[in-house]
Amino acid sequence: MSQTHPHEPHSGSLASRLNWLRAGVLGANDGIVSTAGLVVGVAGATADRTAILIAGLAGLVAGALSMAGGEYVSVSSQSDTEKAALDKERHELAQMPEDELEELTHIYIAKGLNPELASAVAVELTEHDALAAHAEAELGIHPEQRTNALHAAWSSMLSFTVGALLPLLAIVLPPRSWRVPVTVAAVTAALVLTGVVSAQLGGGPARAPVLRNVVVGLLAMAITFAVGYFVGGAV
Repeated sequence: MSQTHPHEPHSGSLASRLNWLRAGVLGANDGIVSTAGLVVGVAGATADRTAILIAGLAGLVAGALSMAGGEYVSVSSQSDTEKAALDKERHELAQMPEDELEELTHIYIAKGLNPELASAVAVELTEHDALAAHAEAELGIHPEQRTNALHAAWSSMLSFTVGALLPLLAIVLPPRSWRVPVTVAAVTAALVLTGVVSAQLGGGPARAPVLRNVVVGLLAMAITFAVGYFVGGAV
């Protein structure tokens, strides 16, 4: 009797989960890093809380809309490409079923099955769902599990907004002398958290994602603070 391993993904929803993870984690990281860099840069140039808040809010709104629009366009383009490939495959199955069956058989032979078994598998899968069988084997597409562009856009926009709110609040709420240290600490903690969450949901080790997140975030804040400090002092 076969048993599944609880920590291994066996369902067909893995690709969908990874797409949501990608959009969510990238959106949150971009919100944290870009907004932190923006507000810390402005804080390097001025101590005016209102100016910092306005700049942070403008960056949050612009970034969230940019993330949503970019994700929507990207996923829509991918969806259009997949739809065209599926339409072509559907046409070929209708016009030349024997050639398509032979093609599917050769795909499974190339994967390591002997010719007799490959032929039997190809025939059985074609009888069950010809389009799904060919789409998965030839194109790497599951017709019923394609990413929704609107869902991806909303996911990116919301995750960016949530990520951006943290450095924005961290920079405007504390007293002046604590603004930058509190923001750096909050951003570092948030980037550690998103790195750990990304690793756990993706099933990989946490050390590399956490290290990447923290290094990129701290470097961005250091550079933008220096720019704000020197440019603000010069003007």
